[in-house]
Amino acid sequence: MQSFLILVVLLCLAFSIVARAAITLNCGENSVSVQWSEVVSQIDPFLLRLGSCPPSRASVNAQGSEAVFHAEFGACDIRRLVTMGGIVFETEITSVAETVSYPVACVFERPKEWSPPLYDPLAFQTYGQGGLAFHLTLMNDDFSGLATSTTFSLGSTIPISASVEQLGHQPLILFLDECWATTTPILSPESLIHPLITNSGCLVDSKKTNSRFLPRNQLSEIRLGLQAFRFATGQDIYLHCRLVAWDPQALDSSKKACQYDSASSQWVLLDDPSQSSLCSCCDTSCQGTKKREITAGSSAISMLGPLVITK
Repeated sequence: MQSFLILVVLLCLAFSIVARAAITLNCGENSVSVQWSEVVSQIDPFLLRLGSCPPSRASVNAQGSEAVFHAEFGACDIRRLVTMGGIVFETEITSVAETVSYPVACVFERPKEWSPPLYDPLAFQTYGQGGLAFHLTLMNDDFSGLATSTTFSLGSTIPISASVEQLGHQPLILFLDECWATTTPILSPESLIHPLITNSGCLVDSKKTNSRFLPRNQLSEIRLGLQAFRFATGQDIYLHCRLVAWDPQALDSSKKACQYDSASSQWVLLDDPSQSSLCSCCDTSCQGTKKREITAGSSAISMLGPLVITK
């Protein structure tokens, strides 16, 4: 992509809010950086999202509000479109609290020699880079649709779906590698943090609550029934989770979904209980091999919230 002529398209639209923000866009070869700033603050910059990703840095001070994003193409729900004249990477800056949208796009001139990749049956084990879109979604009780409320009573179940769209990839299995509940939309030293999933897929919350992974309907999705916990009751709570897509034929102790079975006092592997030995490290430290990992676009940190847990 080094020889591409970079054209930058930046369209700013706002619907119910009159947008006065200044936006600086820097399109790189494989990523984009965006700076959003507003002198007269109307929007909380901590609640802004570039696609599905929160800001890497945000601030509010006497000079105004600012949010800075850095994202690789293929992550954060950045879409790739191929046209006759160019290759377009596009998404939007939105807010989780306001009806506002700032469409952002990087347009690269398509090289004359470029052609769509052809399927080669001899290369089916070659893992593509990019082309994955990760999602973390709050669902209704039976997972038939999106949740209609973000408020949950203490002890009730919070249904969560994590999924990956596999655009041109071989079949992948999705894991929740790590999840934390915090009181802030951005992880910081000031955040109150409650671990939910740690140690590469160990649902540590299942040792003291009824939180459970649910049986899979498809490899590209994992469902979690999270028991509403006594953490920051009545406050806004945000879930930060690392989603990882992986080769389903290469599971190890670093790529797994494990939960604690109180009846047997053992950790159990969600996808194949006969291989629950992969979970034996959940109380110590889990490390696995890195072979066959998809090195680009294989993981993303997604944020869900704010949620409120009431007594």
